[in-house]
Amino acid sequence: MTRNGPLALAYHALFVGFVLAPILIVCVVAFTPEGYLSVPTTHLSLRWFRAIANYPEFVTAFWNSVWLAALSSAIAVAFSVPAAVAIARHRFPGRETMTALFMSPLMIPHVVLGIAFLRFFTQIGLGGTFVGLVLSHIVIVLPFALRLVLASAVGLDRALEHAAISLGASDAVVFRRVTLPLILPGLASGWALAFIQSFDEVTMTVFIAAPSTVTLPVRMFLYIQDNIDPLVTSVSACVIVVTVLFMLLLDRLYGLERLLVGRGSAREE
Repeated sequence: MTRNGPLALAYHALFVGFVLAPILIVCVVAFTPEGYLSVPTTHLSLRWFRAIANYPEFVTAFWNSVWLAALSSAIAVAFSVPAAVAIARHRFPGRETMTALFMSPLMIPHVVLGIAFLRFFTQIGLGGTFVGLVLSHIVIVLPFALRLVLASAVGLDRALEHAAISLGASDAVVFRRVTLPLILPGLASGWALAFIQSFDEVTMTVFIAAPSTVTLPVRMFLYIQDNIDPLVTSVSACVIVVTVLFMLLLDRLYGLERLLVGRGSAREE
């Protein structure tokens, strides 16, 4: 096994620094004592973190985003499993067309989707509702979930399923005890990617959300239209901290490597 040379290590360090720099700058600016966006030079202050308490709509929007992302990504993964298994295992007329249909939201601008969903939901009575938000987010996150679940289904060794069937296991038992555990890394990574996409969605959601269903990114977008103070950076810093703590807790309780890579690959390493 070859080791990376000094040039490769320097390149990796620069790349990681380039990726993390915006996050670190946002977190640093959140501690400024000034009333405008600036890097704190004299002392650190929790002024803008305390200011979040004066804007409960940010907290409400955060929970709206969490529930929306969790529900839409879970439903998208549930739809992705039968679709991925069918596409990976069978050759049937319209297979490529079905795959292209599932992936088509990636090719449509979210502004167009937002306007289309706004008109459609208004006509069927779902305009400004949480149900409408969930349905629209399922559409845009389904391609991300399906792609990763499909990758797991394509690489699945069917000999294990045949062995279970030869021992008398029913199709339901084979799927629950053999197939599902084998594609679990794809399910977990697909759900995580779909959750991130849903939580971070602004362009389409701003057309569909009502005042009672505003998500955190939309709330932040609306706030910075009229304000230039560092409150948004403190909210962003809180979200970053919550995300890091959640990932550390998940790694502690279950293991990110086991979840995203799989038990077999983790043991091999």
